[in-house]
Amino acid sequence: MNYIGSKLKLSDFIEASVRETVGNIEDAVFCDIFAGTGIVGRRFKTLCKKVIANDIEYYSYALNRNYIGNIGKFDEKVLLEELDRLEGVEGFIYRHYALGGHGERQYFSDANAKKIDAIRQEIETWREQGSIDEDQYFFLLASLIESADKVANTASVYGAYLKQLKRSAQKELVLEAADFESIGEKHEVYQEDANNLISRISGDILYMDPPYNQRQYGANYHMLNTIARYDTFVPRGKTGLREYARSDYCKKTVVLERFEALVREADFRYIFLSYNNEGLMQSYEVEEIMSRYGRYRLTTTEYQRFKADKTENRNHKAQSTIEYLHILEK
Repeated sequence: MNYIGSKLKLSDFIEASVRETVGNIEDAVFCDIFAGTGIVGRRFKTLCKKVIANDIEYYSYALNRNYIGNIGKFDEKVLLEELDRLEGVEGFIYRHYALGGHGERQYFSDANAKKIDAIRQEIETWREQGSIDEDQYFFLLASLIESADKVANTASVYGAYLKQLKRSAQKELVLEAADFESIGEKHEVYQEDANNLISRISGDILYMDPPYNQRQYGANYHMLNTIARYDTFVPRGKTGLREYARSDYCKKTVVLERFEALVREADFRYIFLSYNNEGLMQSYEVEEIMSRYGRYRLTTTEYQRFKADKTENRNHKAQSTIEYLHILEK
C-alpha cells in the first residue's frame, strides 16, 4: 500500500538495530504499538516468539488481525475466486464515493465502487451465516482493503480525490490475496489507544512508530475505515469524511506528555522509537525523556522517501529524510 510513514524501506535498518541492541531475539516478545499496515510487525513475526500489534484505526486492526493474528491454513483460492466473480451492486461506496452515485466524489470508478460493495456485502453475509470463521473473515477483509487501494483515484492519501480517473483507477479491481506468514502460536492484535493499552501488556521489545506531525491518519485513510467497517453514516463535506479518532501524538501541546507516559508505563526492557527530522518532537526532547528511564542511544539513517504530487497521477518526487531510531534499555 501507498502509506504515509511506511517502514518497508527501513525494515532492514530497524531489524539490524534491534539485533545489535538486544542480541538473540528468537524467544522475544515484540510489540508494534502503532502498527499501521503492519510492515514492522510482519517482519518480526518471522523472527520472534510472539508479536503484539496495535493501532487505533480499524482498517489497521483488520490488516494486522490478518497479517499478525492469522497463523492457520485454509483454502483461500476458492473464497477469493467466488468473491471476484460477483456482479457489482449499488451499495454505500458507490452511492457516496463514485460519480454515478453521488455525482461529485470520485474515489473509485463506478464499476470498481460497485464491485467493492458487492464483495464487502458478501463477506459480511458469509460471516453472519457462519460460512467463514474470524480468521477467514479478516483475511478476506484485508485482501479487499489492499485490492481496493490499488485502484483508488487519489494522488496519495484519501484526503482528496482526483478530478479525472487516472490510469490505475480505470483498471478493474482484482481481488488479490493478503497472504500472511503462518508462524507462531499466540500473537495478539488490538485496536486501542496506545497509552491505554500499555499498562496491560508486557514483553521484551517495544517498537513505537507514532504519527510525526499534525496529519491525522483517521482523516487521511477514512476511505479504508469505511470499507473495513461498512457501517451507515452521513459522509461530511466534499471529501465524504466520517468521524475519526484524533491522536494526541498529532498535537504539539500534549505529544511530549503522552510520549513520556508511554515510556514510563512500558513493561518492556528495550524500547525503540522511529521518528524523523520533520516531527513535532525534537530529537533532544526525546533524548531527555528516554534518558530518565535507562540507558539511551541514538542511531540514524538517511533515505529517499517519496512525496506524492497532488497535481499529478501519483507522480512521486524523491525527498531526502533522516530517520531517527531512538533506543532505550529501560
